[in-house]
Amino acid sequence: MSLSLFEREARKTWNLLKERSSGDIFIVHHDDADGICSGAIIYEALKRKGFKAKLVCIEKLYPEIIEKLHLGKGNIIFYCDIGSPHCDKISEFNKGRNLTVILDHHDPSPSKDPMVIDLNLENFGYRGESDFSGSTCCYLFVKTVNSGTYDLSYLALTGSMEIPEGYRSLNSDILKEALNKGVVKCEGNRLIAPKLNLALQDLFKSLQVLGSVGYYRGGPMMGIELCLYGEKPRIVRFVKELEEKRKMANKRLLSELYRSGLNKGRHIQWFYAKDFYKGMGTKVVGTFCSFLSYQRRLIDPGKYLIGYMDVPRNVPGLGELKSDYVKISIRVPDLLRKRVEEGRYPSAVKLLMEAVRGLGFADGHAFAASGVALRSHALEVINKMDDIVEQHIVR
Repeated sequence: MSLSLFEREARKTWNLLKERSSGDIFIVHHDDADGICSGAIIYEALKRKGFKAKLVCIEKLYPEIIEKLHLGKGNIIFYCDIGSPHCDKISEFNKGRNLTVILDHHDPSPSKDPMVIDLNLENFGYRGESDFSGSTCCYLFVKTVNSGTYDLSYLALTGSMEIPEGYRSLNSDILKEALNKGVVKCEGNRLIAPKLNLALQDLFKSLQVLGSVGYYRGGPMMGIELCLYGEKPRIVRFVKELEEKRKMANKRLLSELYRSGLNKGRHIQWFYAKDFYKGMGTKVVGTFCSFLSYQRRLIDPGKYLIGYMDVPRNVPGLGELKSDYVKISIRVPDLLRKRVEEGRYPSAVKLLMEAVRGLGFADGHAFAASGVALRSHALEVINKMDDIVEQHIVR
């Protein structure tokens, strides 16, 4: 592991950025709490240096979105908490035209374009599932090139709350630094950001709602505002409204599944969310899968759990998608986790990536992954999974 090598590459990248600062700057970030914190870190750091940037929040990095973003020349494009698994596609569309900086923690693929620089800390020996988050990567990048941005460490700690193991490795170091500098303080078992007068746990929870449930209603931009300036009455009201909306949708879908049951194969179990989440961002189906994976009365804890829903064509800030897609989410229930950890069964991301090959794309981690496929191929993707698992089982 080499943080010093990362810092050296970060400084080199920043120098390239200053040389190209006459072009437009785009910050493309994911729609979950980690992604919103990541976007807020880069946006604020650039603002302090006098740069103006446009924020673009996306749920998934569709090839047609990459193509649209990279049509220009001489621009600067940041991918925050998203991008590493699609480095090859980004390189293919970029063709050296734009300085592209990826700050992510998902499994990386190699860059084929020297102007596409992937600073994912996995490329420097760390593990994106436990040692750092996307927001950690963004924070360490801006801190390396401007030590005065240490006050943004609370956002790295907030985004990292998605990591089940808690603060360890790089995140443990950031926590110690944040406590020493007073950027966060500990009250009981809660971390507070005095700047916002808000507990990091509460900030994380609100961002998860704003980014996913409120994706098509301006939720991500409101999340950026919350990250940097704290709560306002209209944000609090909106979060409550969205939470109630998702709660009712979850309740209706859960009742439906208890009535009809899940579809089951040899190694998988799955459901289609129909229009239960209409008007919400597609990340909600993954969140529901995570909840469902612990419902022993309904699911088989020894089988992969898959849920999918239709993707609206509108991408806020970018226009319409050309095709109809579905979002597919997969979770590994607790009884299956040990088999995956031991390498006897494929990881969630490996299984989904193989299933969508030639039909879509996927990314994620060992126990949770998501992908996109053309709507017409949804069942084909799911039906392939049993055979893929069978081929990879080590008995």
